[in-house]
Amino acid sequence: MYIIVIGFARWNLNHFINGQTNYPGVASNGATFYFLVFSILAGVVGAASKLAGGNDIGSWRNDSLAAASVSSIIAWAITALAFVHIEINIGGYRRWRLRVLEAFTIILAFTQLLYVVLIKPGCFAANMDLGIVIRTTGWMVAVQRSK
Repeated sequence: MYIIVIGFARWNLNHFINGQTNYPGVASNGATFYFLVFSILAGVVGAASKLAGGNDIGSWRNDSLAAASVSSIIAWAITALAFVHIEINIGGYRRWRLRVLEAFTIILAFTQLLYVVLIKPGCFAANMDLGIVIRTTGWMVAVQRSK
């Protein structure tokens, strides 16, 4: 979804920068430019956050979990910043690409928050001594009680 946000924000920002602000549906509000910039930034950081999460799933260590957790918090913060700059309908005409970008930003703001809420307890549990030792050898995972 973050890649889709990057694509729609790039198209709208390209038309905005090329001086086509009179192009109907690209810039009907003063906050549009900031919304587009923060949407691109949120898309890039969010995609990087998903890569860090994929790395955590692949390696399943405390350090990769911490990196995935921190990058997810940063991605959520930037997505929330883009969410704040969504246009309020004040009567201007917005094309479908800008409306789709707004919808994806709203969806991503809430799903990224859910991702942060779900990944954070794993970070806290990894720092606690639960009396369980997890050993991985190749493709096998062994769970033992520590003594």
